[in-house]
Amino acid sequence: MADTKQVDEATDAKAAAKAERRAARIAKQIGAFAKAHGGAEAQVAYIGQLGARIVLVGEDGGWGDLVAPTYAIAEQAVQKAGVTVHEDFDGEFAAKVETGPYEWTRMAGIQVGGPRNSNT
Repeated sequence: MADTKQVDEATDAKAAAKAERRAARIAKQIGAFAKAHGGAEAQVAYIGQLGARIVLVGEDGGWGDLVAPTYAIAEQAVQKAGVTVHEDFDGEFAAKVETGPYEWTRMAGIQVGGPRNSNT
């Protein structure tokens, strides 16, 4: 019985170390985004079994996202990166996002009269 407990503890320690490394990598990516965009703010959203989506909005209006394997890793990453985290993607935070022709084409451009996605 003691051997099983030691194996479980070793497995837990390895999983925790792996999660820490993953959070550090994501935090580094967040930091690079923030540096390129004059600072950044974030919002973390649970996306089911896929984990959590970190939406980043730069001070210049640029935006992007990252996916973390778990919500806990996403929270740890934004904390390590030192960015402001919003609970919701609305209001003043959402208003900071600047979209252009590419976003209209890829999101809903066809439905609202934007350029077509293909030549057909």
